[in-house]
Amino acid sequence: METILGHAQALVYTLLSLMPSAYQRDSLQAMLGLFLEAQGQPSPQHSLIKSGSALSRFLNEYAWPTRQVVRVVRRQIVQQLLQSAPKGRRPWLQVVVDLTTLEKCGKFKAFASLIRVLQGKRGLHLVVLYLVVGECRVPWSFRVWRGKHQRTAVQLAIRLIGSLPPALTSAFRVVILADTAFGSVAFLKAMRKRRYSVIVGVRCDRKLADGRCVSKLVKKGQQVRLEGLNFPVTISWLYLKREPKRLSSRLVPSKAAPSLGGGVDDGALRDFSKPSNIALGCIALLSRRSRAYIAG
Repeated sequence: METILGHAQALVYTLLSLMPSAYQRDSLQAMLGLFLEAQGQPSPQHSLIKSGSALSRFLNEYAWPTRQVVRVVRRQIVQQLLQSAPKGRRPWLQVVVDLTTLEKCGKFKAFASLIRVLQGKRGLHLVVLYLVVGECRVPWSFRVWRGKHQRTAVQLAIRLIGSLPPALTSAFRVVILADTAFGSVAFLKAMRKRRYSVIVGVRCDRKLADGRCVSKLVKKGQQVRLEGLNFPVTISWLYLKREPKRLSSRLVPSKAAPSLGGGVDDGALRDFSKPSNIALGCIALLSRRSRAYIAG
């Protein structure tokens, strides 16, 4: 715990030193205090040190080295993940990809090109990438989905995964966790080209190479070929209780999952990100030879 505290203090002092003025250092310190208190009130108006308007000006108007801050934080994340990796066989690095929406109401002239409607939700749509190693779970990067005729969510996700630093991809075995939105042929082929293991969701009406639907499969854990793919994938499923007397199907293996670098905490995965819900127990599929593993 002392080691973690020491790293956190060093990171905070480094970030504060990047601020160009004492006023901005105080504002950043107030913002960090709101987050580190973990009271569920990180909004600027809850600060007892700076006013909400002062913190708003700090975030929206004042110039400070954003890129340098991002580089410093990412460098610290990589160091911590590498130090947390157990010795011996290369551990697993879980890369969680999610499409999330920050709903917005009203007019935002400055963000007119970013606010879009997707699946009935109006707001800012982000493709977010998280990294998980054991108990270490951190957000790594994101891209904004800008609507039709722009890069799709799948293309953005591929670019995010491709930006992972070589220090991590060489030190860990990478497994991609994503939901049904990223189960396209292009995504699976891109991950196979990178030789990453993949666990994603598929629609129940997804076609197989022989013309059948995925929903017609009756045996869990069998290898099949999806339409458009020239390599086999493994399909399995379970049922999650959503409402009383109602079951929702999700793909997972029928056997208990082996540990990934110290084990997978089902509760932690459920709380961390939505795509992990479809991947509970799916890690058992990683012992098979095919590089793409489908859940749906």
